[in-house]
Order: sequence, then C-alpha cells, then structure tokens
Amino acid sequence: MTTAVRDEALDAEALLDEARRRTGLTDFGDPTLPARFGTAVALLTAEGLDADGRQAAREVCLRLLTNRLRFFADRARHPIADEQVVRPLFATGEPRSGTTLLHALLARDPAGRAPRFWELMHPSPPPGLAAPDDPRRAEADEEWRAILRRIPTWLVNHPYNDMLGDGLAECERLWDFDFRRMGPTTWWRVPIRMKMSELPADPRAEYALHRKVLQHCQFARPPRHWVLKGFHSTRLDALFATYPDAHVVWTHRDPVQVIASRIVMAGQLDEGMHGSVDWADTARRYLALSRESIRAALASPYLDDPRVHHVRYSDFVADPVGVIGRFYDAAGRRMTAEHEAAIGSYLRDNRGDRHGKFRYSTDVIGEDVAALNEEFAPYRERFGVEIEQRD
Repeated sequence: MTTAVRDEALDAEALLDEARRRTGLTDFGDPTLPARFGTAVALLTAEGLDADGRQAAREVCLRLLTNRLRFFADRARHPIADEQVVRPLFATGEPRSGTTLLHALLARDPAGRAPRFWELMHPSPPPGLAAPDDPRRAEADEEWRAILRRIPTWLVNHPYNDMLGDGLAECERLWDFDFRRMGPTTWWRVPIRMKMSELPADPRAEYALHRKVLQHCQFARPPRHWVLKGFHSTRLDALFATYPDAHVVWTHRDPVQVIASRIVMAGQLDEGMHGSVDWADTARRYLALSRESIRAALASPYLDDPRVHHVRYSDFVADPVGVIGRFYDAAGRRMTAEHEAAIGSYLRDNRGDRHGKFRYSTDVIGEDVAALNEEFAPYRERFGVEIEQRD
C-alpha cells in the first residue's frame, strides 16, 4: 500500500485537491496556477525519481500550495492590498558579480527593509503580526541547517547563508510558490538539478505577484523602503511597469570570470541536491544562459534610463561605501552616517572567506578563453569592464 501511494504522489490534480483539503481554502489567487503546476509536476516526473524522491517532491509541492492558499486568505482577511510599495531599490547583475554583497550592504540602511528567508518559507500569517519569539524563525533556522548539511559547499561559495532563516532572500524566492522556477532553497530535499528556465515565464504576472508579496511582508510594520536583489536585468520592462519609481543598481564584471564562477557554484549546488554532477553539461548550460543574458543586456532599452545606475564590480570591491553613496545620490536618497557605519561593521565582521576560500578556474568553461574575451569585448567596452586577472 505504501508503494502505491508513493507511485501516485506526483499526480498534479490530487496534490491540488490535497492542499485545498488541508487548508479548507480554495483560492490560489491565479486561475492559471493549476496548469503551471501541472507543468512543474511533469518536469519532476520526467526526472525518474525513486519512491523517496517522489515523496520528497510531494511534500515540497504541498508546502508551496498550502502556503499560497494561506497567503491569499491573509490578503482577503486583512487590508494588505492597501499597502503602498514606494521607491524600492533593486540590485541586479550577472550571477557572481557582487550583487549579494551589494544587497547585504544596502540592507544595512536603518531606513531600509529586505525580505528574509523565514518570512518567505513560512509567510502566513503576515510577518508584521509575528511576535519576536514567533516559532517560524527557529523553524527556518533549522531548515537552513538541514540545507547546509545537504549542500555544505554552499557556505563557501555563498557565505551569507550563515544568516540562516534571517538571511536576505533574493527576489526569485518570492516567486517560488508560483511554480515558475525551482531554486535550491526550496527544492533541496528533492534529488533534482536546479530548474531555472524550464517553466513558463510571464514577467508582468511575476512582478504583480512580487508586489503582493512585498505588501504582505510590510503589512503592520513601520514604513521603510524595500531593498531587493535578483536577476532583473533582462526584465526591466516589467519591473518598471510595476514599480515606475524604482531605482536599480546594476553591477558589471568580466563575463569570463562570472561564467566560470557561476559554473562551479551551480555544479556544487547540483551535486549537493542530486548527488552527482556532469561538469561538461553544466558548463554548456550556464555558458549558454550567460551568453543569452549578456546579449540581452547590450540590447536593453533601459541602459541609459536615469533609474538605472551602472557599477563596475572592481569599483564596488574597492570602495563599497562610495559606490552605494553615488547610487543613493542617483536615486534621490541620502546616505546617513548610521548606514555608513553599519556597512563598515558588516565588512569587518563578515569576511567573504569566513567559511573557506571559494576556488574556481576558467578551465571549467571548456572553451578557449582568448576567444571568449574577444566575444565579450562589446560588453566590456560598453560598461568599462577590464579583463580580470586572478591568481
């Protein structure tokens, strides 16, 4: 009997019905959600998971579906839709180009607010109604400890994960219960490789939900501006349609180094989740994704938009306070002495190699580096990025 249940564990309609039964709720907030969820389940089924893998996938699916039902019930119960998201700040750029550290330093502003993992892992009821000892914080901490036991290299290539449930969540995590991507912070229990582009995208719909999540997280809290980070550079049209008063800081780094670092990090994550990694296939996939996003960056109609502030990675590393101060000037904000001091203390207390040095080589790309440098010359010239020399 147990085996039969597990064999049926990835039936999309049955999972949707089970989520409704567990919560007593029916509104998923989007009539297209069931079809998209069906696509996600089909991708999971195609992985050929064993019984334990299917059971883990079933549990993750149910958690996301029940979170979503409760999220929209909260929205119906409270005046969350009245919340105003005003002049948010976004950090974006290619993966491994310094955006995570930039986000962390922007979030040190006492006047800012960044989404925390515990708020997105356990979103209902709205975090603003939570007591200081709300058990969701401890639950998220323990979940992160389990994640890091499964993927220990993640602390080396992404040391900010030592913040556990209080860590700063990327915008992609806000969309996890929309089933448009399967990132590792949600799907780590399931032995699959990351699926970041196989599910149907709809940027306008995604940012509409993004706004709802921000409203949810700021409800019943003092007013602050949002500080956010994600892969927004190829979706600026939808971002600005949703947040016309937003300002974006866009980091730029030598693409060859970005690609090599991205391949190694992605491979380590896949190895931790799946148990093995095909390095040649990983290199091909992430080189293709990087090429696509770099082409899109050069073609973006928002390159010279006054709401977009471009920053070289080398400049940010050399003078983070100065770079953030200039971004604030461009965004019409004032950098306070308290914020500057908080940046200094963060940098002193949180060395990037505090869990070990992340090492990678451009050899992992599997292509001629000189040819790649030539290929990406237009990008480097457009943003003033030099070829990066590493030890």
